[in-house]
Amino acid sequence: MLQYSDSSGTVAAEQPRRSATYNEKNAIMSEASLRALPPPTPLYRWLILVFVSLAMFGNYYIYDSLWPIVDLLREQRGFSYQQIGWLSSAYNGAALLVLLAGGYLIDRWGTKRAITLFAVICLFAAVVTAWSPSFEVMLAGRFMLGLGAEPLIVAATTVLAKWFKGKELSFAFGINLSIARLGSTSADWSTGFASPLYANWQDPLWLATAVAGISVTAAILYWILERRAESHYSLGAAEQTEKLEFKNLYSFSPSYWYVVALCVVFYATVFPFRSFAIDYFQQAHGLDRAAAGILSSILPFAAIIATPLFGLWVDRVGKRALFMAAGSLVLLPLFLIVTYAPAGPAVSLTIPFVGSAVVPLTLLLVITVLGIVFSLIPAVMWPSVAYIVNGSRLGSAYALMTFCQQFGWIIVPLTIGYLNDKFAAGPENIDGYTPGMWVYTALASLGLYFSYKLWRTEQGPNSHGLDTITTKSAALQK
Repeated sequence: MLQYSDSSGTVAAEQPRRSATYNEKNAIMSEASLRALPPPTPLYRWLILVFVSLAMFGNYYIYDSLWPIVDLLREQRGFSYQQIGWLSSAYNGAALLVLLAGGYLIDRWGTKRAITLFAVICLFAAVVTAWSPSFEVMLAGRFMLGLGAEPLIVAATTVLAKWFKGKELSFAFGINLSIARLGSTSADWSTGFASPLYANWQDPLWLATAVAGISVTAAILYWILERRAESHYSLGAAEQTEKLEFKNLYSFSPSYWYVVALCVVFYATVFPFRSFAIDYFQQAHGLDRAAAGILSSILPFAAIIATPLFGLWVDRVGKRALFMAAGSLVLLPLFLIVTYAPAGPAVSLTIPFVGSAVVPLTLLLVITVLGIVFSLIPAVMWPSVAYIVNGSRLGSAYALMTFCQQFGWIIVPLTIGYLNDKFAAGPENIDGYTPGMWVYTALASLGLYFSYKLWRTEQGPNSHGLDTITTKSAALQK
């Protein structure tokens, strides 16, 4: 119903009474008809999952398209490592600002409009990043990407929680992350299948812009499916989600905050490492760009395979807090192994339709294990929030978690870039990369501490069932 304010400040209705009566009758009929509708079919739910995940695929590719050209930016544009760090952190700075409002746009517009809007913003961000050789313009493009990509992830997470809670939720999250990370993997693989583009820094970014079109297309298709579902299926009463308000943060439980703390340090470890990984493999281990890209791709590629399997496994056996602690423990020594362990013999690594490379065995093993950890912790961590937090606050909980995630993620790339410059890291001084590896190790140790605290809490009287709820137990409670 349209409203307006007259000159005295009184709000008046701009609609006749007959129309209001008609609308009331129509609403009652619609409510009754919706109650008679069947629930969504499994096929429909999985189609929703696929298109939401493809929307994320595009923005993952755009984000990671910068890392294979780090050396080109340094050689052709004269960028320092710290400037590369700024290009990474600008994304997270924007995410901090846009997530201050939490799920407000998602709540106000709904996930259909929100996901499409954020996908379009990601597309424009890719154009801006590729447009100019100016550092400031590229920085603006990365900032714009943060404005679109992180809220898109929050909206997608909210969609999955709505459609899959009590129905293979962890498995659905695993599939979602796998499809999204295929975007990251494809960006790494582009050093092979699109190698002619890497004669300069700009052409790979134009390829990323084309891939961004996948996000927009998938978002529109999701919109169509969700809108059709509203009139063809009974989706249940929509729970009112609240926007993020800092005065209400005290009401979240300690388990939630341990999950958030683990999220912060985990992503502040893995993603900054990926930002510099291809350049590190080139400079410190003498790999060419294609080999470094293939090796780097093992991390997200392992996650593509393992994430849904871990999700399905956890749905069946529970033990979520225990799995998060185990993953954190495995993560702890990996960066020190990369730094101090012998490289080992060279082994051949072939990925069909992508290419082949010869890489040191130690690096291959470490990156593979890191990929498994990269699968396990997120596959368990994100869906765990749906069991800890009431459904009416789920949008705020995910927005707050993503908001906090950005703090570590914005600081660490700047720190690594500063340390690499300060210690003159490069092929003539590979020891200059060592301080950065110790930063990753320190963060991994914090992750182990927070995951242990979560596990201890979930063993006590204030447990939320993270270690006990399974798909079978959830079905028995219905």
